[in-house]
This record gives sequence, C-alpha cells and structure tokens, in this order.
Amino acid sequence: MKKFANALLEGKLPPPPVAQLIGFNLVSAEYGKTIFEMYADKRHHNPMGTLHGGILCDIADAAMATAFGTTVDENESITTISFHIDFMKSLVEGKVIAKARVIKRGRTIGFMECDLYTEDNELIAKATSTCKVIKRKP
Repeated sequence: MKKFANALLEGKLPPPPVAQLIGFNLVSAEYGKTIFEMYADKRHHNPMGTLHGGILCDIADAAMATAFGTTVDENESITTISFHIDFMKSLVEGKVIAKARVIKRGRTIGFMECDLYTEDNELIAKATSTCKVIKRKP
C-alpha cells in the first residue's frame, strides 16, 4: 500500500476506477496521513441540486483507507469494516479537500478520521472509519 500511494503520486499508476469515475485525486501521502482533492460540479448533485452525500463518503473512505494503507507491510492489504460520516454544510460546486489521518493503529485494526473542507477551509463533513489488516498469502 505504501508503494501504491507513492506510485499514484508519481504518476506511475493511474487513479483507481472509482477515483476516475467520481473525479478525486490523491495529492499528498505520508505515514498515516493523506490528502485527497476533487472539484464538485453538477454531475455530483443530488435531486436538491447540492453535492450528494455519497460522493463525500467515497472521497472520505478513499482518504482514510489510503492513510491506513500507508501503515501496512507489503504482504498485507486492508478492508474497511465500519464507516460513519456527519455532514456540516451543503456544497453546490467547488473544491473538496479530504484530510485523513490514522488515530489509532493496532496490530490488526486501525481507527481513522477525515475532515472534508471547502477551498475556503469551511468544514463540510467529518468522517471516521475502522479498517482491518488482511494478510496476503505468499
């Protein structure tokens, strides 16, 4: 997973299909922390004409999972086992910045949080997740 994040940042790998579909990108990764960004527009709207909450869930989940992924060994993978989000502000259009960090890293379980902001640093949503380490078979 560390190599995956670095390869994305260096342009050696294309973004995953879901990132391409929704339009978010990894812009920063270090041990236990990531930043993702996207530009929300009409294609991301719900019937009320604002950014659909599921889009925020997708970028937050990607940011938190990637942050946790920077802490695992090459013979390990991860999966999200729980996810929660609270919405603070609606958004019609503009940049969304997702800043994720690992809060607690155990041997097999990690707890992450992600703050989602507008370009003007207004809090849009706050998410948390729990991920599990999966050992890959050689």
